[in-house]
Amino acid sequence: MSNFLFNDKEDRQENLISVFTDLDSESDEKFVSIDVKEEMPILPIRNMVLFPGVVLPVTIGRKPSLRLVKDAERKGMQVGVFCQKQSDTDDPMLDDLHNVGVVAKVVRMLQMPDQTITVILQGFRRINLLELTEYVPYLKGRVKPMRDIMFQKNDKEYRALVDAVKEQAIKYVRLSDMVPPDSAFAIKNITSDFFLVDFLCANLPLKKDEKIELLMMDSLKDRTYRLLELMSREVQLAEIKASIQMRAREDIDQQQREYFLQQQIKTIQDELGNGSRRDIEEMRKKADSIKWNEDVKQTFLKEVDKLEQMHQQSPEYSMQLDYLKTMMALPWGIYTNDNLNIQNAEKVLNKDHYGLQRVKERILEHLAVLKLKGDMKSPIICLYGPPGVGKTSLGKSIATALKRKYIRMSLGGVHDEAEIRGHRKTYIGAMPGRIIKGMIKAGSSNPVIVLDEVDKLGIDVHGDPSSALLEVLDPEQNSTFHDNYLDVDYDLSKVMFIATANNLQNIPQPLLDRMELIELSGYLTEEKIEIARRHLVPKQLDANGMKKGEVKFPKATLEAIIEDYTRESGVRELEKKIGKVLRKMALQYAKDGYLLKNDVKPADLRGYLGVQEYSRDKYQGNDYAGVVTGLAWTAVGGEILFIETSLNRGKGKLTLTGSLGDVMKESAMLAVEYIKAHPQLLNIDVRVFEQWDIHIHVPEGAVPKDGPSAGITMATSLASALTQRKVKANIAMTGEITLRGKVLPVGGIKEKILAAKRAGIKEIILSEANRKNIEDIQQMYIEGLTFHFVKDVKEVFDLALLQDKVADAIDLTVVEEHKTKEEE
Repeated sequence: MSNFLFNDKEDRQENLISVFTDLDSESDEKFVSIDVKEEMPILPIRNMVLFPGVVLPVTIGRKPSLRLVKDAERKGMQVGVFCQKQSDTDDPMLDDLHNVGVVAKVVRMLQMPDQTITVILQGFRRINLLELTEYVPYLKGRVKPMRDIMFQKNDKEYRALVDAVKEQAIKYVRLSDMVPPDSAFAIKNITSDFFLVDFLCANLPLKKDEKIELLMMDSLKDRTYRLLELMSREVQLAEIKASIQMRAREDIDQQQREYFLQQQIKTIQDELGNGSRRDIEEMRKKADSIKWNEDVKQTFLKEVDKLEQMHQQSPEYSMQLDYLKTMMALPWGIYTNDNLNIQNAEKVLNKDHYGLQRVKERILEHLAVLKLKGDMKSPIICLYGPPGVGKTSLGKSIATALKRKYIRMSLGGVHDEAEIRGHRKTYIGAMPGRIIKGMIKAGSSNPVIVLDEVDKLGIDVHGDPSSALLEVLDPEQNSTFHDNYLDVDYDLSKVMFIATANNLQNIPQPLLDRMELIELSGYLTEEKIEIARRHLVPKQLDANGMKKGEVKFPKATLEAIIEDYTRESGVRELEKKIGKVLRKMALQYAKDGYLLKNDVKPADLRGYLGVQEYSRDKYQGNDYAGVVTGLAWTAVGGEILFIETSLNRGKGKLTLTGSLGDVMKESAMLAVEYIKAHPQLLNIDVRVFEQWDIHIHVPEGAVPKDGPSAGITMATSLASALTQRKVKANIAMTGEITLRGKVLPVGGIKEKILAAKRAGIKEIILSEANRKNIEDIQQMYIEGLTFHFVKDVKEVFDLALLQDKVADAIDLTVVEEHKTKEEE
C-alpha cells in the first residue's frame, strides 16, 4: 500500500478512514469523464503504475521532472503520467514509454529529511500517448482519452465479483507481513467498486507488466476478473510463505530445545570430571576448512557427536577418536600442480634411465594425453618384465617428471583383502587399507602410487586382494573407492597407479584388462655397459666412500663382468659385482693407505671376483654334419644354441633329448615329416627313414627349453645329417616351421641378434615377417651382420647347406630287401 497514507501508529486508522471517505464522496464519473487537454506535460515514472482515482507518492530525481511538477503545482496543470519500459533509461523517448497512462494532478510536494522531493499525484482518467511534441525544458506530448466501460449497478455477477475481490484482498492483508494489518479495516470501508478495483491494482505487489495489462483494459468487469486471478495467485504464495515460516519456526524451537539439553549434558559431564572437550571443538572447526563433499562432512559431524556422548575412559572412545583423526588426515580436495612439460619429462627419463626407448615413448604419450585432456584423470599402467630392469625406479622418475608425490606399495606376499580395503572400524585394532594409508602419507589426492610386484599377490581364507584391486584400478569405479574402515567414498580417479610385475601369467585376467601394459624387456650387453658407466659405477663409488673418477672401469672390464660373472636381464647383480670390486679395493686402501691401481682391467677381475662364473657359447665351426647354430631368447637375454642330429642304423626311430618342451618336440616332428614328404628337395631315398634311427639333441640338457623358434634350425640340422652336406660357416637362424614348410615369425629378435653378434655369427636367416623387427633396431647393433629373409624352408636349405660334404661323411646306402616268392 502507499506509504504516505500511514502516519504514526496512533492516528493511522483515523487517517485511512478520512482519506477513503473523501475519495468515495466523489462520484466515479468524475474520474472517467474529466476533460483532457489534447497536449499536456508528460511525467515518466519508473517501476510504478498510476490508476484512476488512486493517490500515489513519487520521488522526483531528474531535473526536467522536478521542474515539471513545480510548474504543475503552481499553475494547476494536468500532467500525463506514463511508466517507463526500462527503469535504467535516464532520458526516455516515445518508444521508451508505455503508451497507456493516466491524467493526474499534483496534490502536494514534500521535501523529505534526506533532501529529496516527493510529489503526491492523484490519477483521474486513462489516456493514450500519441506523440511527444516538446523535449525542453521537459517532455510534452499529444494524448487521447480512453473510454472506460462501466458496469451496470444491478449486475449481480459483478457484485459477487467485487465481493470476492474484497475478500481476497482482506485475506492477503492478514497473511502478508508486507502490509499493515489495519489496511484490512480500511479496505472493508471502501464503498466505491470502481475505486476499490483500481486501488488494489495500484497497491498490490504485482509485476509492472501485469499492472500495465490491467490499466489497458477498457472494461471494468474484465479488469476485475483479471485482478481476481492475480490476487488468488498472490494469496496462494502468501499462504505457502506463511506455512514455510511456521515450519521454520518449529524447527528453530526444536533446535533450541536440543541446544539446552546438550548444555545440560555438558554440565553433568563437567560435574563427573569429563569436561575436557577441546579436541572435539577443534575437530568441528577444522571440519569447516576441509574440502570434502557435503555427505562426507555430515558423516564426520555425526561421528563427532557420537564421540561427544562417549566416556573418555571407554575403549570405544579411543577407537572413535582414531577414526576421526584418520578422516581429517586424508588430503580431501588437495592436489599438487602437474608439470606436464613433455620436454622436461623426457629429460628426466633419459637422465634416470638409459635405453628403454619404446617404454619412454609410451609413457610420454600418456603424459601428452593427460596434458591435452586437462581433467587430471590418470591412466593405469602396468610395467612388466624380468627383475632388475628398472620398473620401480621408472615409476619414481615419472613422479619426479610430473612433480607429484611418490608412494611405493609392495604387494609381494599380501594375501588379505583387508590390506587393500581396510578393516571395519568396529574391530579392535582396525585400521584403513594400504591405499588410504598411502594417500595420507602422500598428503595429496593425485600422487603416483607404484603397486610393486602385483603378480605376487596371494589368496587364502582372508580373501583375494587382487579382487579388491579391481575397484582401485578401474577408472570407472575408483572415483568412489570404498574403504571398509572409512565407510565413506574417496576419489582415487586423479591418482596415477603404476603396477609392476615379472610374470603376467600370475595376474588374474579381470585385473589385467584394467591396465595398460608396457613391456620392459631385458637390457642388452651394450646397454648394461652404458648403465654401469653412467649410473652404477658413480653410485657404488659414493656408497664405498670413494670420489668420482678415483677408480675407473673401462668398457672391456664392464663387458667382462657382464659376460663372465652375471647372468641376468637387469643390472642388479652387475651392481653387486661392481660394489664387490670396490669393497676389495677399499680394503686394500685401508690397509696400505693408497690404491695400487686406478683402472680395473679384465685380467684383474679374477683377483676381485674369483673364477669365471658363466661362459657364453661361441660359434664352433661347420666341420660336423647335422650341427646347426640356432638362436634363442631367455629371461636374461639372447643365447645361441646348437641343434645336433646323428644317424645310426635301425628301424626309423626318432629320439629327442635335451630337456625339450612339448612345443619344441612338435617342431622336431614337423621337420622330420616335412623332409619325409619332400625327399626330392635333398635328393635322398625315402627308405632311409625306415633303416636309420634319428637322434636330435640340444646341448645343456639340464636347462629346460621350449618354444617354436628352433623349427627351421631343426629342419636344417636334419637335412645336413641326411645329406652329410656341410652347413655354411658363421650362419645362424631362427623361425617357426609349419607342416607345409612355411617359415613363420618369432619374437625376441633384438636379443637373439645381439647374442649372435657376440658369438661371432656373420649371417642370420629370419622369416620375411621379421623384417620389420630388424628395421626397429639401431644400426650400431646390427653393423657387420647380413640378414636373409625367407618364406619357405626350401630357401633356408638353399642358403644354409653347401654342396661339399663333411670329411668323415657317413655312407647312407639303403639295403635292398629280398622279396619272398609269396610277395612276388
